[in-house]
Amino acid sequence: MGSGHEQVVFCSDPGSGLRAVIAVYSTALGPALGGTRFFPYASEEAAVADALALSKAMAYKNSLAGLDLGGGKAVIIGDPHTDKTEALLRAYGRFVESLGGRYLTACDVGTYNADLDVVARETRFAHGRSEAFGGCGDSSVLTAFGVFQGMRAAAQHRWGSPTLAGRTVAVAGVGKVGSWLVDRLVADGASVVVTDVDPAAVARVRARHSTVQAVADTATLVRTPHAVYAPCALGGALDDETVAVLPAEIVCGGANNQLAHEGTAELLRGRGILYAPDYLVNAGGVIQVEDERHGFSFPRAESKATSIFDVALRVFAAADAEGVSPAVAADRLAEERMSSVGRLATIRLPR
Repeated sequence: MGSGHEQVVFCSDPGSGLRAVIAVYSTALGPALGGTRFFPYASEEAAVADALALSKAMAYKNSLAGLDLGGGKAVIIGDPHTDKTEALLRAYGRFVESLGGRYLTACDVGTYNADLDVVARETRFAHGRSEAFGGCGDSSVLTAFGVFQGMRAAAQHRWGSPTLAGRTVAVAGVGKVGSWLVDRLVADGASVVVTDVDPAAVARVRARHSTVQAVADTATLVRTPHAVYAPCALGGALDDETVAVLPAEIVCGGANNQLAHEGTAELLRGRGILYAPDYLVNAGGVIQVEDERHGFSFPRAESKATSIFDVALRVFAAADAEGVSPAVAADRLAEERMSSVGRLATIRLPR
């Protein structure tokens, strides 16, 4: 109750084996949109903690992206490779439907467009579906595009030019988002070095781009000379040890909740590393999913996602002017919009 969330729902369906948590942080701006993460959490407590953190980040992301959406997130406890079934996904869909539209779900780690097609058989509030069912398809395409726009803005702010040409970018995680980001970086003229826990993911990237270099693991990657570090796997990537050894001048990646603790942003600032807040730059995917609600148009969604460049520049400038980290500056901008709309709603709603 002290987390500030509006609602947390525990979902259990013994018949299908479903164990899930849906967390709604805020509906001040509109229905709480956020993906469904399918992951083998070590404990129920770990699952709840992740749902709470991710749903709050979604509220801030949607606010900063200028969307009329609140923030929520769901986590399903289990191994998506062995535990995911039609029965389980449909049971989950019934729980989403029971919330009456307060929570809108989509894809996240461990879930894909085809999974949301199944969830949508039980609820009106499943988005990020496959194109065959009228959905927006793979949202990782615009997620990567948004990260690239944020990285261009960071380059503009730090080096005076919005390009990564001639710079080395280290990408940790080349799955759905990271691989698309590599495509953008190579096309822009950057040198790219990557790592991933899945050797097949690395092999796919290197098959497309023979110039991309690979290293064994993240510990090696963060010690490899580079100008930009792009965490694109799971959260908590920027811990004290990593920040202490990073050679990068810029951190900008697609992973959610990259900062290991509240003090990490200040540690980055103390080392002179420009941090592009994750929930700002990885908002391209949620922009793509939100556009599905209006009859999906990829060109329209991509045009909206280009605004990430301008918002990032605004955040960097505000951070410099206020003498704070970009993480603090971004939070203030997001909170300002949520609170102002919330005050208007308070005035207008009573009869």
